[in-house]
Amino acid sequence: MHRFTLRVYYSDTDCGGIVYHARYLDFAEHARSELLRDIGIATRQTGSHRALMEQEMALVVKSANIDYQSPAYLDDLLTVETEIETSKRFSIVFRQTVKREGETLCVILVKVAAIDTTTMRPKPMPEWFVPAFSEL
Repeated sequence: MHRFTLRVYYSDTDCGGIVYHARYLDFAEHARSELLRDIGIATRQTGSHRALMEQEMALVVKSANIDYQSPAYLDDLLTVETEIETSKRFSIVFRQTVKREGETLCVILVKVAAIDTTTMRPKPMPEWFVPAFSEL
């Protein structure tokens, strides 16, 4: 499981200090980006979105499902826990749980597909990616 910590800023909230619902998708994206970077550091592989793009590959969101359970507030310190729910040749489903001091605030299931940036067609996931995730 990968963990990413972030602070809720004023720009993340509405006028009442409650995190705007769409910001959770940004939090999840930031966590997946840091996951990719950490995997690259741990395995000495291509470990960032930029490096993948240099290889004519991108990871794109195909679908997302969010189950909101409790709100986050201005200045909260949150943790996004990321796990692989399922993996296939061309896609991975991530389960991302946003927590505050151990309390689950929302669970996001995100299906990410690999594409060739030249053809914009599906491309197999890098062979090293899923095994490397288990090393973190």
